[in-house]
Amino acid sequence: MATRGDREEDIWLSDEQLAKLARADDADRLHAPVPTRMVSNGEHMPIPQTAEQRQVEQRIEALADRVGTKLGIGRRRFLATTGGMAASFLAMNEVHGQFFSVDRAELYEADAAAPNAPPADLFVFDDQLHMVRSSQNGPHVFLAFVQGPSAASASNFKKNPFQPEGQLDELGRPWAVLDPKRAGVPITSESLHLSRFVQDVFFDSQVTVGLLSAATLGVFPPGDPNGRPPVSTTESQQVVNLTARQTAAVRNFVNRISGSQRLLAHGQLYPGVPNLEFMDRQIAENHPDSWKGYNIAYAAKADDDPASPMRRWRLDDEKVVYPTYELITRHKEQLERHPGFFNICIHKGFSPSPVDTPEMGNPTDIPKASRDWPHFNFIIYHACWGGMVPFAWSKPVLDDIVAERKYLEGVPNLPWLTQFGQTCGGLPNVVAEIGSTFANNVVTWPTVCAHMLGQLLKYFGEDRIVFGSDCVFNGSPQWQIEALWRFQIPEEMRRRFGYPELTPTAKRKILGLNSARLYKMRGEAGSEGGVYRPLPRDYENRIPTPLKSLLEYPGLPQDKLALARREYLAAGAQPSHTRYGWVHMG
Repeated sequence: MATRGDREEDIWLSDEQLAKLARADDADRLHAPVPTRMVSNGEHMPIPQTAEQRQVEQRIEALADRVGTKLGIGRRRFLATTGGMAASFLAMNEVHGQFFSVDRAELYEADAAAPNAPPADLFVFDDQLHMVRSSQNGPHVFLAFVQGPSAASASNFKKNPFQPEGQLDELGRPWAVLDPKRAGVPITSESLHLSRFVQDVFFDSQVTVGLLSAATLGVFPPGDPNGRPPVSTTESQQVVNLTARQTAAVRNFVNRISGSQRLLAHGQLYPGVPNLEFMDRQIAENHPDSWKGYNIAYAAKADDDPASPMRRWRLDDEKVVYPTYELITRHKEQLERHPGFFNICIHKGFSPSPVDTPEMGNPTDIPKASRDWPHFNFIIYHACWGGMVPFAWSKPVLDDIVAERKYLEGVPNLPWLTQFGQTCGGLPNVVAEIGSTFANNVVTWPTVCAHMLGQLLKYFGEDRIVFGSDCVFNGSPQWQIEALWRFQIPEEMRRRFGYPELTPTAKRKILGLNSARLYKMRGEAGSEGGVYRPLPRDYENRIPTPLKSLLEYPGLPQDKLALARREYLAAGAQPSHTRYGWVHMG
């Protein structure tokens, strides 16, 4: 049984850890465009702000005050401009070294950012979005987002759009908010609301298409620090951050109001024969666009005993997991309307415990599963980063790089990530996803980040790396899009370790085109007939041309969200740079 604060039993933060943390939106005094400390979504313990990050923060503040005064605007307003974004990257270059393409002229003139900033026609597919957060301990309270009147009032609904009146929810409860104090509250930083998600993702960033994800994590009963693993999907759905049905409902809502396919939804992987009924129900009712699983989660049911706890699992378990793969395969009819249905997205990395097993995140179970199920794409989230490194603490890794020790086949050994690249990079149906791995390292250890991207390019190539932001825990995804587009792997590092160059073409693929291929994104013909067409097979060769956006997603510039965003920007709207995860106050 789990004990209070036991990280072995639950990946979510314990009470003892939360006592050391603060909400990122409460603790952020500067509101810089790029965060100046590690932000956690609750799946890992963030580290305290480093000395270098404090220097970056101080440098951004000084630049904002000096340039803002010259421009006749305040610090907060300046930081919401393109000049504020440039100030962040200039400060990071001064402290960490020259990793980002940025010119000082960008501080004063928006047009000066054009050569370095993400282009206007960039197609961005963010494959790791989370729309919820909470000021309370534990993921169970996230359910209030789609159950209570706070969600309705924040979205200007008179009644809950996800739950018909008089109908009980999945937990057997009527339409009600879990925390009565939130009922009817206005939109604030402490509210849980869909409108903020839409603004952060689709208005304040260049995200074109997003994939809404939810975690099968948590112990039962909800919020009990001495809880136990769930014994069934019914119990598990009470402690997840968003239920399977709610995830699909949010997708359907966003696509309905946009008049276009702007949001996809994960189904939740619960392996094991006793869980097949729930998996089948997800397919019939929710029509997932792909699947999300957590080896580290208590989500697999190995026997028919209703009282036995669910357990962790590995991808190549023929008895427990393969029947689930068989079920998904039998429903290949879903591919017609949900082409990514055979995409198996797996959380590996950010392990809460230094245990070197596939259940905790080691990639040794990937090769057999990928070979046994060649029609699946195994998209490995976080690229296995952080194995055997408590809470993804990269300082020892940086020390090893500087001291030129702990190499694995000629490159610095990034825990689990290097092993993942060297053992799985040659498997054609395995893809590396960089959510949080990029975000945390790029603002804390850019040198480690350069090796991470270099190794993924070296072993997987630019066609099998995909972007996810883990937002809105990290605020709007825009700062990550900016950081990745501007980031460069130093030439000397590339020459020494054989890392490919991170070219604009590679960045376009990573930021969107690779996922567009994996999900076979269709485009609207718009005025040409209003029908959907598949992406041209040679779209990668057309990346540099202005015609690219028309070929990749022809109708998107004219959908309702795009039109609304243009009006929003024309009205002078400015991003808030609010982040919703946890930061360490040490």
